[in-house]
Amino acid sequence: MFWTRPVLFSLVICYGQLVSAQLKYSTAEEVKVGSIVGNVAKDLGLDIGTLTSRMFRLVSGAQDALFEVNPNNGLLLVHKRLDREQLCDKSAVCVMDLKIVVENPLEIHYVSVEVTDANDHAPTFAEKGKIIEIAESTLSGVRFQLPGARDPDVGMNSIQRYKLSQNDHFQLEIRDRDDDKIPFLVLQKQLDREEKVNHSLILSAIDGGTPSKSANLNVTVRVLDVNDNRPIFSNEGYSVVLKENAALGTAVIRVQATDLDEGANGEVEYDFGGDMNVEVKRLFSLDKILGVIRVDGQIDFETYNVFKLDVQASDKGQPPMTTDCRVIIKIQDVNDNKPDIEVTSITSMVPEDAKHGTVIALISITDNDSGLNGKVICSLTENVPLELKPSFKENMYSLVTKDTLDRETKSSYDISITATDCGEPALSTFKTVNIQVKDVNDNIPEFPQNPLELYLTENNEAGASVFSVSAFDKDLDDNAAISYYIVRQGGHTDMTSFLNVNSENGQISALKSFDFETLKSFQFQVVATDGGSPPLSSNVTVKVFILDQNDNAPVILYPVSTNGSAEGVEEIPRNLKAGDWVTKVRAYDADIGYSLSATATVTIKLVEPKEAFAASDIKSAAKVDEEDNVTFYLIITLGSVSLLFVISIIVLIAMQCSKSTEYTSKYLQDANYDGTLCHSIQYRSGDKRYMLVGPRMSIGSTVVPGSHANTLVLPDRRHTSGEV
Repeated sequence: MFWTRPVLFSLVICYGQLVSAQLKYSTAEEVKVGSIVGNVAKDLGLDIGTLTSRMFRLVSGAQDALFEVNPNNGLLLVHKRLDREQLCDKSAVCVMDLKIVVENPLEIHYVSVEVTDANDHAPTFAEKGKIIEIAESTLSGVRFQLPGARDPDVGMNSIQRYKLSQNDHFQLEIRDRDDDKIPFLVLQKQLDREEKVNHSLILSAIDGGTPSKSANLNVTVRVLDVNDNRPIFSNEGYSVVLKENAALGTAVIRVQATDLDEGANGEVEYDFGGDMNVEVKRLFSLDKILGVIRVDGQIDFETYNVFKLDVQASDKGQPPMTTDCRVIIKIQDVNDNKPDIEVTSITSMVPEDAKHGTVIALISITDNDSGLNGKVICSLTENVPLELKPSFKENMYSLVTKDTLDRETKSSYDISITATDCGEPALSTFKTVNIQVKDVNDNIPEFPQNPLELYLTENNEAGASVFSVSAFDKDLDDNAAISYYIVRQGGHTDMTSFLNVNSENGQISALKSFDFETLKSFQFQVVATDGGSPPLSSNVTVKVFILDQNDNAPVILYPVSTNGSAEGVEEIPRNLKAGDWVTKVRAYDADIGYSLSATATVTIKLVEPKEAFAASDIKSAAKVDEEDNVTFYLIITLGSVSLLFVISIIVLIAMQCSKSTEYTSKYLQDANYDGTLCHSIQYRSGDKRYMLVGPRMSIGSTVVPGSHANTLVLPDRRHTSGEV
């Protein structure tokens, strides 16, 4: 197990109280699965005693599968086998970038894990053996390039030195070419073919690991007769730039070497160096005669951004002479990769009362291109209450709220995220994120009309439903679940004690039967309350008007005799003329409008004039007081009716201003009923019928002059008879 204490790189307070920090760890490749890389909780300074409420998780990604984090204690562990050479090829530094989310409260931290190299590879040669042909006339000091070994490890674990087996004619020389060490065989003592034709040598490549690893190459030097001029390249090295989208067969560069010899000894052929990577050989081809290097495979800047090719020129002499040069092909990036958008949602439901700057999601943008081709600009759909806030790390954004949300106006948003690089032409990627707005209890119940008017006919059935109220709430679910109750004021005059409301549907029932003659109108309030937390409520005023029913018959008081005779008997002198007043009958009715009927019998007795006058004088004295009392009651009745009339006119004017004619006529079906409340008292005198009325007069009646506008003369509808 190998791990090091991390470096706390930065600590940033981002939008919506999101805390971000960057940690750095290192671990060796090939460590056991489950090995500890680092303690994230400890290195972030989190209190170990409070970790029971914190949760750790890795944000999913390609590199995240190599590691895992313990959700309870924050230990970062190796999840899969780490092979640095597979992950990072020949890169000197191999770093894996991770994102760790800590919950309760929410934090996101960026963790860099450097995978260090282990000496898990030995050097290898591309060939099992190498044959070098050297003319016997070759002078001392001539160098011959040997195949180099390859080692996937880096740093000290890569090839550090070469060693040549002991011999009398050669020594080894190492030259550094870029990052590589190139072995050369240097002739120290001139060869004599007649003395020895073949020389067998062993070239060893040794890395710097502990312990070190090595590989051997058998080198055979074959001594040939003289070909004393070798090919010479026009340049010691070549360099060229090639676009990564170059078509197959494209000519990259032409190398050229010349040989001063004549004939076959001066004819030059070209070939790649024997130690060149096999995969690179698949991407390029070399014309043996012309020395033209062409594209032979798909070039990808994101895989290789530079190629180092060793080209060898050989003549056809016996023995042939060779020389070599290096061709460096730099790959130019083209904008052939679209940006990639990764969305890490923090919440799928955003409360409509969320504060400005609340973090909704984390947006990570990647582009495999380089330079401007890999620089990305991120934007959102216009006219949405959200915005992107850039993070301290390039191409990282937070999706946050910028305006007030209102679920009742818009309950969800489809946010289109556009990522566009700066290449020519620019490439774009689009991704849609759905944001749901969560309802909060921010709307009170509303009644469609306030106040409400209820017209209730008297003598209603006790306990029956008489009316219903209904409110609506723009919120959802429990926030829109409405219950109703009546405001009770208390006291013996509070009529709400006789009313009940269904809390669920607002149906109002009367627990008693109302009497118009006792109660004309009253009002009460109903409160509607939603089920939110805290609950919101509103109220409506219900005005109740009791409508009269004809449930009272007229009451005839008594007839008043003109001559003072006994009640119910009229004694009149025989000499009365037509039109003389005989008697007067009084009656009253507690109802309004057309009345029921009542009858009374008056007996007319004809007497001699003297008897009639005498009887009249005797009875008139007894009746004066009684008539005075009746007149007093009539004055009180007329005054009450007049007051009721004025009140009724005011109420009806207010009702007519707020309600349509159709609504009013719903309760007034009689064509002769004009909606005015009144009382009436009828009586007859002689052949005329009189009615004492309040404000309202019957249709077809006329006002008797001198009656203070409250006595009507009714048309005579009697049949001719001897008695009234």
